[in-house]
Amino acid sequence: MPFNKITQAHISFFQSIVGEKYVLADADNIDRCASDQTEDLHYPPEVVLQPGTTEEVSSIMRYCNEQMIPVTPRGAGTGLSGGALALFGGVSLDMKRFNKILHVDKRNFQVTTGPGVITQELQEHLKAEGLFYPPDPASKGSCFIGGNVSENSGGPRAVKYGVVKDYVLNLEIVLPNGEIIWTGANVLKNATGYNLTQLVVGSEGTLCIITKIVLRLIPAVKHDLLLLVPFRSAVEACAAVNAIFLAGFTPSALEFMERDALEWSMKYVNSTGVNLPEDISAHLLIEVDGNNMDELYKDAEAISQIVQQYDIDEILFADSHEQKQMLWTLRRKVGEAVKSNSIYKEEDTVVPRAELPELLKIIKDLGREFGFHSVCYGHAGDGNMHVNIVKVTMSDEDWKTKLPHGIRKLFKEVVRMGGTLSGEHGIGLVQKEYMDIAFNPVQLNLMRQIKQVFDPRGILNPGKILMS
Repeated sequence: MPFNKITQAHISFFQSIVGEKYVLADADNIDRCASDQTEDLHYPPEVVLQPGTTEEVSSIMRYCNEQMIPVTPRGAGTGLSGGALALFGGVSLDMKRFNKILHVDKRNFQVTTGPGVITQELQEHLKAEGLFYPPDPASKGSCFIGGNVSENSGGPRAVKYGVVKDYVLNLEIVLPNGEIIWTGANVLKNATGYNLTQLVVGSEGTLCIITKIVLRLIPAVKHDLLLLVPFRSAVEACAAVNAIFLAGFTPSALEFMERDALEWSMKYVNSTGVNLPEDISAHLLIEVDGNNMDELYKDAEAISQIVQQYDIDEILFADSHEQKQMLWTLRRKVGEAVKSNSIYKEEDTVVPRAELPELLKIIKDLGREFGFHSVCYGHAGDGNMHVNIVKVTMSDEDWKTKLPHGIRKLFKEVVRMGGTLSGEHGIGLVQKEYMDIAFNPVQLNLMRQIKQVFDPRGILNPGKILMS
């Protein structure tokens, strides 16, 4: 559908709704909203709006729907699939003013929050109340909880506690035509009609604007132990992951880092906290948590016995809070470290956990076939491998024309193994051309029909997830 360009009349209307202060068209704000953390993409909106209430969002959406102005919702801009980029210009709907934790219901282990609250700040606020919201993406110190819901984010602790969808009970949303509805109920069980709440979770801002979020919580965990295990074979490190689960253990985190990932991260944060012998190819970062330290020590010891079946070096037991923080910082900074080293593309592959060794072999074989270098890391306990393909010595022509064939072949292998294209980063703009690998025409058409029901004029986050 053809979209209309922003005019002064549109600007005047927006100013009447949110006030002049929150209608931004200066170069700095346009540039800020033109990119996220996805590669080097740049799509500037024509105007940035910062509403502060659900009613303001409703008025904006109703007007834009009538005027055929595209609207791209935006959180903190930490996304990795281009989901918050204004591909067709129009409005960037910046949700940063929805930054209040609205209500903590300790009796029912629930919290109601605005979508613009930073995830880590929400977690720390709840921890002070003895409550725990587990999903913790690497960008938790800056990402918004609304963006996490839109992407169905995970993080290291998803292996034990699940991802965002497992905690969302209810959502207040604004539809593209401006209507305001709640999607569900604030209850743990709900078999009443279609599950609109879970349809919105992970929809990447293509169906509606989220203005309030109700999350279920669990009691805070008192203790944790952390181990860093160095492997001489990266494939063996992947194999050890499933061995831990087959032995009856469910760590609260089980992360994989190839040598380059840890080495680059150490340089990026200027850390010498981990000894990295020449013959070490990969590490597993393993955390166990609970309320009984004696039991945790037993679990940690049993897990260390399991990994000693493989060709490993000395296990590092993090014996202080500072050492734990150091190790987690190294893991969480890998993505930024890779980005600082080279032009890159990040693929968010996920396979059944037992298939990880095969996945890693395939990635390296494809690298040799198509001439790219890969740095792999991720949430091994979930079978979720982040594949950072770095340009390094590849020619511009090969990067542009040859690499997409390598990525397509990788995704075909992932789907063959029972996996799919994205575990937590979403499809957005950069992966939509590969959706035909994961879904057949019937499935894709059902998704298009769902989009049509919610957004018949196609104004909300156009150009994302599905090819037109």
